[in-house]
Amino acid sequence: MDASLESWLRLAAVPRLGGNAVSKIICKYPPEKLVELEDIHLAALGFKPAQIKALRYPDMSVIDKCMTWCSLPNRDIISLTDPRYPYLLKQISGAPPLLFVEGNPDVLSLPQIAIVGSRDASAEGLSLAHAFAQSLAEHDVVVTSGLALGIDGRAHRGALDAGGRTIAVLGSGLEKVYPSPHRDLAKDVTSNGALVSELWPWSPPKPAFFPRRNRIISGLSTGVLVVEAALKSGSLITARLALEQGRDVFALPGSIHNPHAKGSNGLIKQGAFLVESVDEILEQVGALAGCAINHQLDVAQAQVLQEELPFPELLANVGNEARCVDVLAEICDQPVHEIMMKLLELELLGLVSAVPGGYVRARRG
Repeated sequence: MDASLESWLRLAAVPRLGGNAVSKIICKYPPEKLVELEDIHLAALGFKPAQIKALRYPDMSVIDKCMTWCSLPNRDIISLTDPRYPYLLKQISGAPPLLFVEGNPDVLSLPQIAIVGSRDASAEGLSLAHAFAQSLAEHDVVVTSGLALGIDGRAHRGALDAGGRTIAVLGSGLEKVYPSPHRDLAKDVTSNGALVSELWPWSPPKPAFFPRRNRIISGLSTGVLVVEAALKSGSLITARLALEQGRDVFALPGSIHNPHAKGSNGLIKQGAFLVESVDEILEQVGALAGCAINHQLDVAQAQVLQEELPFPELLANVGNEARCVDVLAEICDQPVHEIMMKLLELELLGLVSAVPGGYVRARRG
């Protein structure tokens, strides 16, 4: 058994321990060292007594099932400290500690545009989702969506029909593909991209899981395209999360008589980019989404670049959402004045930017 992965599964199995808490903990101790700490030190890290017990005496049947699942072909479990963990997703608040992946995990780090929309879409909306996905795939951009009926499914199929790559993020475990009519589509996605979930593989779909899935869809992507969305729609949740994560939001305008276009039209009123072609999306997201797959850095190169950057621990905790100096000092366990000096140096190097509320990672072309 992989000791590091077992330690990560132990940590992930601790109840009521969210992604933000895990990020703070692993800044101070790797998961494999946590069980060696005394209870008083675990309590200082924020563990409650029941959580300490769960960490020390986990349900090994859960861990064994995960390890067995991971041992099968084309399956991976990627932790936050794994160099294959997608960089953009790592920057969001509450990034999933573990990703269960079926397919090619390297696809997660390629430039992506998410396409989302109504499950009960119009024929025109379905056609547009397919066409935009097909065109994005032809530009070597990965199409990411949620495998739902309607727009999601047509977006995945459009990318596949173009011979491109696509990622489906599930609101269930990967052994419980939902919805069932898309099980064949899920197999095709696995062969030409990846299925992804943060849930135990055997987890059934639940309503509470889908907003969590949506944050991963937007977190993986450079931008989110909303094709059709009603006023009360999960797609609007994805769009809101994308804005909070510093991503671009695009929307296709729809007829004022189409109830499934009222949400996407509302997004345009609120400042989303109105687009009529893929070229407009690629122009806005710039070089990152326009890069060819062959020009992507491999994992080894990315690690070397990361090691060469100054103050890597601090830099790893500055993402697309503003974090104040006090919070960064607490996470990194360093005095505030030292953090301020380091942030100033990083700002002079163009690696971070000062914004209202703290600092964010600078966007670089």
